[in-house]
Amino acid sequence: MESGQRVTMDREPNRLSLVESAEAIRAGKLTSQRLVRACLDRIEAREGSIKAWASVDPENVLRQAHACDSGKASGALRGVPVGIKDVLNTFDHPTQMGSPIYSGHQTRNDASCVALLRAAGAIILGKTITCEFAGTFPNVTANPLALERTPGGSSSGSAAAVADFMTPLAVGTQTGGSVLRPASFCGLVGFKPTYGTFNREGLKFAAESIDTIGLIARSVEDVSCVTSVLTGRHDYVGTPLDHSPRIAVCKTHLWPLAQSETQECLDLSAAKARAAGANIVEIDLPDYFPELTAARGIINDVERARSLAWEWAHHREQLSETLQKTMVSGFAIDDADYCSALALVARARADIASILKPFDIVLAPCVNGEAPVGLHYAGDPSFQALWTLLHLPSITIPAHRGPNRMPVGLQLVAGAGHDDKLLAVGLWMQQVAKIGLDAR
Repeated sequence: MESGQRVTMDREPNRLSLVESAEAIRAGKLTSQRLVRACLDRIEAREGSIKAWASVDPENVLRQAHACDSGKASGALRGVPVGIKDVLNTFDHPTQMGSPIYSGHQTRNDASCVALLRAAGAIILGKTITCEFAGTFPNVTANPLALERTPGGSSSGSAAAVADFMTPLAVGTQTGGSVLRPASFCGLVGFKPTYGTFNREGLKFAAESIDTIGLIARSVEDVSCVTSVLTGRHDYVGTPLDHSPRIAVCKTHLWPLAQSETQECLDLSAAKARAAGANIVEIDLPDYFPELTAARGIINDVERARSLAWEWAHHREQLSETLQKTMVSGFAIDDADYCSALALVARARADIASILKPFDIVLAPCVNGEAPVGLHYAGDPSFQALWTLLHLPSITIPAHRGPNRMPVGLQLVAGAGHDDKLLAVGLWMQQVAKIGLDAR
């Protein structure tokens, strides 16, 4: 497809996807300044209600856009604005991590992923609000689809900003379900690659052995494009399947937690995929896999406590009560128990590799149900956390609506290192199986 061939300007620029925006700029149908100004206007109009941003500097952003339009920037993302979760360093915006301890904190460097985005021509629109240290204590962000509901966490601002058309894409992080759950709650595509695929330099760790940088956008194409930028691999973009997808449906031991809308989402999506030609097989996981829930709790608490040891020693009173409880738990866990949890997870990672080998992807529940009412609770991460713990790539695509017409995402999971296959099947699910939601 020729660059710009698909691009039409019958929508406001800020409502274009990332790929559409990049194509329009390359084709000369849109300037970066016009796109950025549309995003800034949207932020000005809506930020008072949504509260998605920790930091935005309009003058700096417009200078970057002018430089792009003047030919001083190049790359696949030239002139396209993106948001960055506020646990990742940026040299031109504070990195405050959702904590008063770091109010106004300014680093001199960009995180690796931010530097690579800039090198590809992207404009850093600002920092998006995070739950405290990318944990479970919620911040102030509201769900743009229903202001009385949570957008999910901890990448709350990243999801809300994309869902409200303030930016076409935002970077998040996931330790449990902090990319996929907000994406599901806000009707977006959320992608978490295989552990370690995106370089984590410049990230404030939560749980170091699990933390993964991810992406939130409006299409599978968008996250594929940015994955290519962050890895230097071009096979993530537009690689078609050469066979009917081999899909395993796995409800997991957490299925009793699924509300009716999540059960319907999985069942109807599997039926659509089968009708479109996919080979569908339902599978069960080994009997010991339920033990992974407790193992993850141990690993999470120990590693969070160690990561925040300085903050605990010097600024304990500025940590939320929720995080203080996690810290106390983490420091109290015996190292032998921590090592046993790591050993169990290592066993599970080896076993899941052979279980998934016959399949292209797994379909699994993504969330319990619709986004909960209230901003005091960012939602249950259990359905996402299982696959995150196993270091597997996962993506959610909006696939269903619950009883309150709120979106419910479908989770797709692939074997470790098979991110290209996951993204290809995700695109197939949207384009061939027609799994998705009508435009809001």
